[in-house]
Parts: sequence; structure tokens; C-alpha cells
Amino acid sequence: MNENSQMTLEVYCKNINDALKRLVRNKLPLRESVCEAMEYSLMAGGKRLRPILMMEFCRMCGGNAAQILEVACSIELVHTFSLIHDDLPCMDDDDYRRGRPSCHKKFGEATALLAGDALNTLAFEVISDAAMNEVISAKNAVMISSVLSKAIGADGMIGGQIIDIESEGKDISLEQLELLQSFKTGALIEAACVMGVILAEKYQKITAAAEYAQALGRAFQIVDDILDVTGSFEELGKPIGSDSEQSKCTFVTALGLEGAQCEADRLTEQALLTLKQFDDCEFLTDLTQSLLHRRS
Repeated sequence: MNENSQMTLEVYCKNINDALKRLVRNKLPLRESVCEAMEYSLMAGGKRLRPILMMEFCRMCGGNAAQILEVACSIELVHTFSLIHDDLPCMDDDDYRRGRPSCHKKFGEATALLAGDALNTLAFEVISDAAMNEVISAKNAVMISSVLSKAIGADGMIGGQIIDIESEGKDISLEQLELLQSFKTGALIEAACVMGVILAEKYQKITAAAEYAQALGRAFQIVDDILDVTGSFEELGKPIGSDSEQSKCTFVTALGLEGAQCEADRLTEQALLTLKQFDDCEFLTDLTQSLLHRRS
């Protein structure tokens, strides 16, 4: 990334991290353990890609990105909930996340499960509170709540997860794999972009934002699949080769390393082309390109 984009990214991440910390700062009596587990996973690091996308699409569409900071954090709360649950023994059974023990390894399975549930519900509390405090309109709160809930449920992330579980050890077609990942990874990325457009009230840009997100989401997952083969624990902060150990079909198994990289390149170019429909998109263009070449 160029220097200006890197500085913008750092400011976004700092502001988002500060806001997330505020949202989980209270340690409620007799409920300290679940509150600590929520904060432990939420503040473990991460790219903060989804809230950044929401804020950038809001800004590019003429909205006030700073004003929707906490609302943008709602999607990071949901993302963290999904990571906690993904790591559980009944799911992907991963002992590490972002370089340290997974939530269930630190706090136990029951507390981790409840921490994930609490982060999920907190996301909608944040959105509704923003409407009640007149930070966003009631209409927009309903619209983004609808987008986010659909992205989480059986038509989105959870639907992708169950397809993933039931596909383990099976040969599935490339079309099925693309459908799986469009739900499991892509749905929340698409929701972030669309929610940003809605909050700026540029509803005519929703289709373009969704098209960008769909291409980015697929490219992002392909790079994840490549890194699961070529990366290291030190870079990724989690075990390498877990997809292969669980006999999961990935874009690497379907296309090979070279084919997967070519497809990630193609999808990134497609995302960048769609992005040109938005004004002042230099930062997001730079960020999109950097995601293709990331090592973590």
C-alpha cells in the first residue's frame, strides 16, 4: 500500500479498536467470565476489514463515516462471534486463533459458546441504540438490520458453514464450492459494503457495492485457501493445513495452486473495475490490491 493509504488504514483500525473496546468494557457482576471471553476474542487483533468496508462505502457515497463508527463495529462483533464458534471442537476444532489460544481453550467450551452468542446479540443492540439516539434513522436501522441478519443466517454465513461441514470428505463441484464460500465468507463482506451504502442513503449504489463485494469475497477466500497451504503459523496465527487434515474441498484442491492464484487475480481485477463506479475510491483500490498479496 502507498503511504497515504497505510496511514488511512492505521487510523481506521485505531478508531475501530477503540470503539470495540468501549462496547465491551463493562464487566458485569457474576458475568465477568463471559465478558472477559468476549473482550479476549474481540481484541485479539485482525484486519477489521468489514467495518472498514462499511465506513469506506458510506464515505464514498457522501455519508459521514466517523458518525457511524460504532454501527460499523456491529459487523466486527458478528465476525468475531463466527470465529469463536468456528474454532469450537464441534466445528473446525482449532486450538489457536490470531497467534494465541482460541476462546474455548482459554475459557472453556460453554463460556466460548455464550461469548459468541453475546457478541452476536450485541451487534443488533448497537444498531438499535444508534437509531434510538438518532445517530442513524429508524428506517436505515431496519434496513441494515435486515441485511446483517440475512447475511448471518441460513441464507448466509451459517448456511455456508453447514454446507462446509456436510461436504467434509466429499468431492464437490467448483460451482458448489463457490456457493459454499459465497455464503460462508462472502455474505458478511457483502453485507458490510451494502450497509455502508444504505447508511449514506445512496440506495441506487447498492447493486454496485454488492457486485464489488462478491468478487472481493471470493478472491479473499481463495487467498485464504492458498495461505493454508503456503503460509506459516507465525504469519497466520493459526495452524496451517487444517483444511487438508479435515478433508475439506478448497479452491486450491479444485484449481491447484497456480489456478487458484489466477482466479484470485481475475476476481480482484473484477472488483477493482466495479469500484470505479464510486467517487474517491483510491484508498479502497489500494486496500483491495493489498489483500490479494497478503501473507496473513
